[in-house]
Amino acid sequence: MSADLHYGWSRKSLTYPSLSVRSIMYKLDLPVDLKEAALLERRRNAELQRQDRVFNSKARTIGVDKQALDVQVHDKNIQKEIENKRDEAYASQMKQHDSIVCLLDKRQQEDIKNLNRAIDEFRLGLQKKENRREFDLYDPQALKKDLPARLYDEDPRCSVSGMQKLMGEDLNHRNRKKDQQEQLREWSLQQQQEWANALEDQKLSESLYDKMRIELDQKAMELQKMEESARKAICMHTKNFNKAQAAENSKRKELEKNLEIEDNFAEINNLVKGDLLSENPDQASSVFGPHRVVPDRWKGMTPQQVQEIQNIQQQQIQEHLVMYPFRNPKYYVGEILVQELYSLLY
Repeated sequence: MSADLHYGWSRKSLTYPSLSVRSIMYKLDLPVDLKEAALLERRRNAELQRQDRVFNSKARTIGVDKQALDVQVHDKNIQKEIENKRDEAYASQMKQHDSIVCLLDKRQQEDIKNLNRAIDEFRLGLQKKENRREFDLYDPQALKKDLPARLYDEDPRCSVSGMQKLMGEDLNHRNRKKDQQEQLREWSLQQQQEWANALEDQKLSESLYDKMRIELDQKAMELQKMEESARKAICMHTKNFNKAQAAENSKRKELEKNLEIEDNFAEINNLVKGDLLSENPDQASSVFGPHRVVPDRWKGMTPQQVQEIQNIQQQQIQEHLVMYPFRNPKYYVGEILVQELYSLLY
């Protein structure tokens, strides 16, 4: 048996990746999914087809398959012609159906009309109101045909339970109604008189109200004139006060401006003649002693200090020469200078 197992597939047959004996024994590798293998094969075939299209000079220069396009156009024209014929058949069939529906509708309308006409003729000829058994219940001439409710006030037909005669429905109601109308007329005349008196009183009250309003308006006008005169006087006083205050403000501003100019000149003079710009060495003096200085104000040593240091250095050199005659003098100068600077700074 071979050491390796080979399985392969193409478009017609499946192909599995090779599996070694060791991978089968130890189960280190899993078989590739069939879908994934099919996807890879599909991509490979698509790439081959693309290369065929790219490297084919005829298809690349023309760009399209004219024969296939002609076939498509021919098929499309045939399909369009078939659809047109089908639409025409549907249209003719629809017209035929519409005409049939119109005829049926017209026939139905005529049948309904004839039926309604026959029903009306039957009702007018054979179903009259006078021929009904219950016509006496709603006969419009029944009151004319019937006897009156009573012939006189003491008619025995006017029983208590029949309620044929109520209070105020006696036969003498016309005279009583006339008396009532006369009384209503008197009441109406009395009401009109009262209404006229009320109108006169209202006119009088309105005239008094108008007079009072005129007087109040006159007083209001007088008060308004007084208020306007007072306002004018106040405005005049305010204007004068504002003028005086404006003049005072202008004088104060001028005085402030002069004071500011003087202060600026004094500040400039102090800055020019001050210790900062003039570099006065005395400003570096410390409060901890004359041998201490303020670092941010120290402008360097004065010529006197430098001369003093040089004199001290020369003196120290002479002393060291006396003590150590065989030593080089240049070492003394450096050590002495460092010590002096340290003592001046700290």
